[in-house]
Formats: sequence, structure tokens, C-alpha cells
Amino acid sequence: MPLTARALLLDMDGTLVNSDAVVERYWRIWATEQGLDPADVLQVVHGRQAHATMAALLPDRPTERNLADNRWMLERETTDLDGVVPITGAPAFMAALAGVPHALVTSADDGLARARMGAAGLPLPTVLVTAERVGASKPDPEGFLKGAAELGFAPRDCVVFEDSEVGIAAGRAAGMRVVGVGPRAAAHAPDAHVRDLAQLRVEALPGDEGLRLHLADVADIAD
Repeated sequence: MPLTARALLLDMDGTLVNSDAVVERYWRIWATEQGLDPADVLQVVHGRQAHATMAALLPDRPTERNLADNRWMLERETTDLDGVVPITGAPAFMAALAGVPHALVTSADDGLARARMGAAGLPLPTVLVTAERVGASKPDPEGFLKGAAELGFAPRDCVVFEDSEVGIAAGRAAGMRVVGVGPRAAAHAPDAHVRDLAQLRVEALPGDEGLRLHLADVADIAD
């Protein structure tokens, strides 16, 4: 059954943009410097602001050091765009959203979001909820709730697109339905799942009825 919504809230990394190559480069450096196994660290870095991940990995580490390392990582990731490409189907998906209420809700800051969306050749939504605009990182629902409010819709009328465990948890906590994108999402029981964005079609409904999402691989989901 197709999924209907009034607005879409879109994560960026892993959902619209494949930035894994860059993310892994700098987290491997950071993990090695901290004496941590990079492979273990890479299992938990996706979806959260970097300083929040650092605090989870090293709970006794001073917040100031995490924030300083967060700045270091953002500076490098914003200028290193080697390997940043759109998720399969993302260009057509974003083109189909022209005129449809949607927002970007990402743990990246504004500069990084603009750099990566630009590198992937994807248009920026009018509404951007980036790291600077929230007090708490995913899995806190603040970002998604703020995005819905700015678009003018209730949480129940929104559908979230996410790839990470913490992002899916944030969408659920916001009271929204979640479409998981990619292999990471499949392990965390989103309401529906697609391999990539080529597996769905967006149909704008007449008047103010919203939109219908036709998904090629749909799990049980309440419309």
C-alpha cells in the first residue's frame, strides 16, 4: 500500500548523500589517536553530531576536548569532498519534491550540509535544520520536531527518511513514520525500508492533499 504524507523530513548523510568515504577517513584517524579500534568506532558514528558520539565512546572525557575535536573534524570534512556522491536515485527524488513541503534535518552543521549537498549535485530545501539549530543531537527528536513546525505540519503528517539507528530512533520519538534508506537502516526496524531512493516514486496529490509515496519494498506500515 502506498504511504501518504503532508511533508517529508530528510536526513542527509547516508540518506541523500553517500559520504561514507570521508566520514570513515577522519573517524579512523580520531579513533587511532584515542587508542580505540576504528572498526568498532565506525559502527556507532553515523547519524549523531561528532561530539555526542565522542561522549558516548569516552564518557569520562572532558566536554571541551570533544567540542574541540568536533570542530577539527568539521573543518576537514567540509573541505574534503573526495568520494562524496548522491545516493542512487537521489537526484530524481529531490527533483520530484519541487513544490512539495520538505526539509533537511541533519547532524551536520550548515557549512558541511551545503558543501556535501553541493558536491552531490542536490538542491537544498528551503528549510534546513542543522547542528547549530538544535540543543540536542539525534536520537533526540528536537530536529525533526523543529522541521515539522517550520513547515507548518503536525508530526503525524510527516514522514522521515533516515539511514542510521539514532536517526530512526529520533523520528520515532518525534511521533513520525520512518522510511529507512540503505543497509544500515534495515537492521533497525523502520516502518518501511528501501535499498536506495530509486526504489520509490513520489506522487503529488491534488490540492492540499499532500503526497503519496510508492515504495518498491514496503514492510508493515500504518498509513
